[in-house]
Amino acid sequence: MKESVKSLVLTLLVLCSLVQSYFLIYRLPGSDPVVKTESDYIKTENMGQESDAESMLFPSQIAIHLGEDRHTIFYPESAFYNLIYSRLKGRQFDGFQRYALDNINWNEIRSSHTGLELEFDEGIPVVLLQRVMQIVPDPLFDGETVSRILIYNTDTDDQVRVFFFSSQGDVVYEATKADLTVQDVRQQADFGKEWVPYTLENGNYIPEQPISMVEAGLNMDTFTTDQMQSSLFFDPSITRYIREKDGSEIYTDSKRSLQVRQNRNWINYTDPAAPSAGENNPGRDVLSAVDFVNEHGGWNGLFRLDQTNGASDGQHTIVFRQYYGTGPYGSFPIVDLPSFHYSEITLNMRQGTITSYERSLIYADEGEWRKEIVELPGGDDLRERIAALKEGSSILKLYPAYFPSLTQEGLLLKPVWAVELSNGSTRILY
Repeated sequence: MKESVKSLVLTLLVLCSLVQSYFLIYRLPGSDPVVKTESDYIKTENMGQESDAESMLFPSQIAIHLGEDRHTIFYPESAFYNLIYSRLKGRQFDGFQRYALDNINWNEIRSSHTGLELEFDEGIPVVLLQRVMQIVPDPLFDGETVSRILIYNTDTDDQVRVFFFSSQGDVVYEATKADLTVQDVRQQADFGKEWVPYTLENGNYIPEQPISMVEAGLNMDTFTTDQMQSSLFFDPSITRYIREKDGSEIYTDSKRSLQVRQNRNWINYTDPAAPSAGENNPGRDVLSAVDFVNEHGGWNGLFRLDQTNGASDGQHTIVFRQYYGTGPYGSFPIVDLPSFHYSEITLNMRQGTITSYERSLIYADEGEWRKEIVELPGGDDLRERIAALKEGSSILKLYPAYFPSLTQEGLLLKPVWAVELSNGSTRILY
């Protein structure tokens, strides 16, 4: 009997020891294990804030069409922009039909009908748009990427028509079952009646009056190289340091590499041997990219999904653009410069896995040392400045933006007109 009791006690002690060892190694359920694999990263504290994809899925601008060739523009974070977009998020869109883009005179519709137009520039995958708008799943439409949404009232049959434009530029989809009334559209368009008038010329909107923006001087700080190393390498202590002739620094663990350009406060991280997770999926890739940035640097300010492009080699490029703006005027994109990579966070993915990551080490800290309302030129003054470009390429887009520069006081954001050309370059009009 005593031997049986001893055996039972010994067995219980062994089991308790095994359970205790498990918790020592893996901690409590839901927490990070002590033992990590080489594919894991260490999350660095005290860096940027975490965010979600939904907060980055918004139009670059909302154009209001008032009929008789009258228009105006609302920019992100302005009161009427937020009101219109929040209302549209609550409406349902269903019953999609596809048409060839060239079958309809779109400029005529914009000029003569009352309506509104949400612009997404390079485009947003429908599967992501469904996360912020009530778009009923449809196999005809779900695989598309949308560059703009046009909503307008017809004059003859008292009907609302809603069109989603493919970013490919050849087809358009009509939501034949849209939860919108003529009164809904008219009421939202009425918000623009007393706003700055714009003229639609060659696909771009020209304000007939100067527009106001806030010139801002922001306090700034920078992430350290040690912070980025700790965040991006499994074991920073085994990384090897290489100094290039151009002054850039490279840290590598023989699999991954981190290039730091101290003179530009910019990093380029690459992981070419990252294990693949499956086929490329634009929607899932964007969500994975957001999660990756959350864990490796975070977000400092307002960002928008600016670009999501696939390539023939299976590489998928995702770009997030930073916006800035306060008060009633709205929020505007910050120009990313070849000599000063500040406003864009770029990730390349292959089959759902991050293979490269680029971002600035600079971030805006709390507080401002300058805040002044300035006016950007409009009307004929702006037209003359556009004509003075004398570029051989056509203008793809004209928009108000911030030009960033570093001063002794900190980061200066100067309001400018930005012009994107068909040759891929961007010109600045002061």
